[in-house]
Amino acid sequence: MAFQCTVVTPEAQILDQQIASATLPAFDGMIGIETSRAPILLRLGAGKLSLRTEGKAEIVYFIEGGVAQMKDNKLTILTDKASSVSSLNLEQARKDLVELGNPGTMDEEKFAQHQKKLQRASAVIRTVSSN
Repeated sequence: MAFQCTVVTPEAQILDQQIASATLPAFDGMIGIETSRAPILLRLGAGKLSLRTEGKAEIVYFIEGGVAQMKDNKLTILTDKASSVSSLNLEQARKDLVELGNPGTMDEEKFAQHQKKLQRASAVIRTVSSN
């Protein structure tokens, strides 16, 4: 049995279709969603969004933050950015990870930005490597 899934970024609606299951990158780990799931509201992190259709086809995006809500067999994903995996640059992510390895001394705001870039680079590497 399928449920409706909608993926929206600030620029556009990326997807609106029936799917059989979803795996989302929550801010604290991956979570799976299937039909008739109890209502849930999630804060999203950076990582691989995997959607399976009833025909077993996989739709994959790399998303960066946002929120997701599953309620009444409707999954709504509002994300800051959604990219196709083919548009990700693995070599650049590896370079970023090396450059970000030593944060040195910085204020709280710069440290938070540094951590966000570090998490994104790591998530890109995991996403591309898993495909």
